[in-house]
Amino acid sequence: MAVTTLSGLSESQKNELIASLSVLVASDGASGAVSAESISAVATASGNALPAIWASIFSAGVGRAGGIGPFCASSGGGGGGGGGGGGDAAAEVEEEKPVEEEEEIDMGGGMDMFGGDDAGGGDY
Repeated sequence: MAVTTLSGLSESQKNELIASLSVLVASDGASGAVSAESISAVATASGNALPAIWASIFSAGVGRAGGIGPFCASSGGGGGGGGGGGGDAAAEVEEEKPVEEEEEIDMGGGMDMFGGDDAGGGDY
């Protein structure tokens, strides 16, 4: 759920959102500690009021985790981005390889899954 306004959130949800975003702004990197004072200062500078207990809780949580890195870890996979670009204008262009089509093999009538043939006359 995307949050576009704070008006639909409970007071607790607002405080949690303000505190978590303030931690991201106040942090000095993935392994840096964040003080409760800096969290409160960021919240106040953004025009929000954050109870001191929320700043203390988030500061302690980030401290125990060793920084914000564990909270910002990516899931691993994902696209690599556009990359490259530029390059030498006279660079060789890779030739497109022709797509080989698979041939279907005619099994010549074959058998049904019970080992009989298509002529009928079976038990059924």
